[in-house]
Amino acid sequence: MARESKVWQRTEPERAVLVKLVTTARQDGHVVTDEEAKASLDELAALADTAGAVVVERVVQRRGEIHPATYIGKGKVRELAQICAMTGADLIIFDHELSPAQVRNVENETQARVIDRTELILDIFARRARTRQAKLQVELAQLRYELPRLRHLWTHLERQRGGIGLRGPGEQQLEADRRRAQQRIRALEEELKRIAQRKEQQMRGRVMMTTIALVGYTNVGKSALMNALTGAAVFTENRLFATLDATTRVLRLPDGHEVLLTDTVGFIKNLPHHLVASFHATLEEVRAADLLLHVVDVTHPDAAQQMKAVNGVLKELNCHEKPQLLVLNKCDLLPAPLPPEEIRRTFGEGILTSALTGQGLSDLRERMMLLVRQWQVPVEVEIPVTDGRTLGEIGRHGTIVRQQVEGDRLRVRALLDRRFAPRVAPLQVAKKIDEK
Repeated sequence: MARESKVWQRTEPERAVLVKLVTTARQDGHVVTDEEAKASLDELAALADTAGAVVVERVVQRRGEIHPATYIGKGKVRELAQICAMTGADLIIFDHELSPAQVRNVENETQARVIDRTELILDIFARRARTRQAKLQVELAQLRYELPRLRHLWTHLERQRGGIGLRGPGEQQLEADRRRAQQRIRALEEELKRIAQRKEQQMRGRVMMTTIALVGYTNVGKSALMNALTGAAVFTENRLFATLDATTRVLRLPDGHEVLLTDTVGFIKNLPHHLVASFHATLEEVRAADLLLHVVDVTHPDAAQQMKAVNGVLKELNCHEKPQLLVLNKCDLLPAPLPPEEIRRTFGEGILTSALTGQGLSDLRERMMLLVRQWQVPVEVEIPVTDGRTLGEIGRHGTIVRQQVEGDRLRVRALLDRRFAPRVAPLQVAKKIDEK
C-alpha cells in the first residue's frame, strides 16, 4: 500500500533576492545605464510582488561577459550566499533566462531556490489563469519551457552510464518523462485548437461589426479603461497581469454606431515566446481587430521603453501595421499638466485620459468615431415605415444621416459599417450617395 504524502502549505511569503547582470561587452554598442538597470529590477520586483514574494535585497553585477557555469561571477555567487544567510532569503530571482546547469550551480552554493525571469512570469500566469482556456495555455507554455531542459537535467547520468549497453535507469526515466511531456503537449494543442475553432465561430458571428482592441504594457489601466468606456465589470488590480482572458463588450460611439471593444492580456519586456505561442487563441483578438488602442501609463518613468516593448510584440504578431490610436492613461496622477509639445515630443500624437476620473474619455470616443467612419460606406435604402427592426440594425451598425417618409415607405440615408452594408444591399435604391 502506497504511503500517503502530505502537502505542506507555506504560511509566510518567500523572501527573495533579485539579481541582474549587466554585461559591458555589447554587440550593438549599447551599454545598459544604471537607470535602465534600476528600472529593470523595479519591474522584476513588481513581478515578484505579484507572485507573492517579499524582496529583501537587490544585487547588480557588471562584468565583461556571462559566466558559463553560474551566469554571474563566482565571487558574486559567494556574496549572494552571504546575503541569503544574513537576510533569511530562500529564493533568488535572476532577471535573465538561466540554463539548468547554472540554476543548479547557484543553488548548490547559496542553498536557496533559484528561478529566472521566465519561470517567474509563467508562475504568475498560472496563478492568474481563471478560465479553462487560460489554464490550458499556461500549462502548455510551462511544458514547452521545461521540455528542452529535461535532457540537460539528466546529462550527468548519461556521462556516468553512457555508451552501448550501459544506459541506466536515469536515462530510461528521462525518456519516460520526455514522452509523457510530449504526449501532454499534443493533447493540450489539440484541445486549444478546438477552443480556437469555437472562438473563430463566435468571431465570425460578430464579423459585421467593427472591432477595436485595447493593447498595452501590463498594468497601464486597460481593464479600468474598458470598464469606464463600456460599463463592463472586468477585474482590475494595481498589479501586473491582473487579467489574462480577453473580454469583449459593445461600445456605443457618440453618433450611436456600435462597435466591439476587446480587452487583451498585457504585454511586458522580454515576454517569454512560449507564452506568445501558447496564447495564440487569446491574441487572435488583436489580429482580428480593425483598430488598436495602444494604452500607455503616462506617469511611468519607463513609458517610452514600454511602448517599444509593446510594438515589438505587435510586430511578432504581424499586427504592427494596423491602425493605432495612442491613449495616454492615468493623466490624473501627473504632478502637473503636460504641455502639448512635450507630450508630442515624448510620446507622439496621443489622447490624455483617466479611467478613474473620466478625463479625456469623451475626446477618445470622438477620435474613435472619426477613425471608424473611415471604414463606413454611404448607402440609401428604402424600407416599410413599420420595419423598426431593420431601422434599428442600421442605427447599430452605422450612422443615420437622414430619414424621409414617402407614403408607407421610409427612405434612409446612412453611413454603414463596410461589413454590414452587404446585408442591406437588396434594400438599396442607390449604390452610393454623398453624406449630407
